[in-house]
Amino acid sequence: MSENRLGPLLGAGFTDRLGERDRKLLARRALLKASGEKPPFYLPTSWWYVVPGESYEGLFAALDLHDRVPVTFREGLDVADLPARPNADPVFVTPEIDGWRLIFGNLETVVGWGWDEMMGAVERLSVRCGEAQMFFEDIAGGADIWVVAEEGRIRRRYAQESDPEWVGEPLPWELLAVDDEDFDPEFDEAEPNEGTARAMTACEYLSVHPTPVDADAEIRGHGWLAMSAPNVGHKGLEDVART
Repeated sequence: MSENRLGPLLGAGFTDRLGERDRKLLARRALLKASGEKPPFYLPTSWWYVVPGESYEGLFAALDLHDRVPVTFREGLDVADLPARPNADPVFVTPEIDGWRLIFGNLETVVGWGWDEMMGAVERLSVRCGEAQMFFEDIAGGADIWVVAEEGRIRRRYAQESDPEWVGEPLPWELLAVDDEDFDPEFDEAEPNEGTARAMTACEYLSVHPTPVDADAEIRGHGWLAMSAPNVGHKGLEDVART
C-alpha cells in the first residue's frame, strides 16, 4: 500500500475493513508527508472540542466515531468541504498541537445543535480523556461559548446568546469584572464570578488558538479522519488524499 494508493483506497470505501498492518502503513505515510508540512494552519471552524494529547484515544468512543484513517494536517483541513455518506459524516482530529488535539468538522450532525447535546459531548469527552474543552462562536447569531470540563463535570463555562452567563469558579488566568480598573461598585453591577468572555480569548489561555496555528506551535504525530457511523468506509472522500 504505497503513498499513491491512498486516494483509490478512500474512494473504494475499504477503510472500514483495514487490518492492523495496513493502518500502520497509512500512519507511516501520514507521518512522512506531515514532515514536509509547514505552518501556519488555519482551522476553518467556529465550533470545536479540545482534549489532551496524551489521553486523546478516548475521544473516539466518547463521540462514537469509527473507521479512522491517518491523515496529515492539511488533508484533514478539508473535512468541512467533504461530501457526507448516508447517515455518516467525517470528523477531523488534528495532530497534537502544543500538547492538545482539536476535534472539528460536521459537529452539527455528529453531536447535534441542542444545548444538552453540546454539553453532553464535552462531559463525555472529559470522562474518557480526563479533561475536555469546547469553544463555539457564531458572530452572526451573537452566540459565544467556552467550556472546561473535568472527569465528567463542567468546571467553568461562559455562554452568551442574549444575556451572558458564567458557571463555576473563575480560572486563575481570568480577569474578573469586579477587578477591572474601570469597574465602579457604586454604579456598576457584576456577578461575583463574572470573568473572561469570548471563546477566542479563552482558547488562547486554555489550549490552542486555531486561527492560525503558527510556526511557533509544537506539532507532533498525524491527524485522524473518522466517521460518525461504522462500516461505511470513506467512499466519496478521496479528495482528502493529496498524494
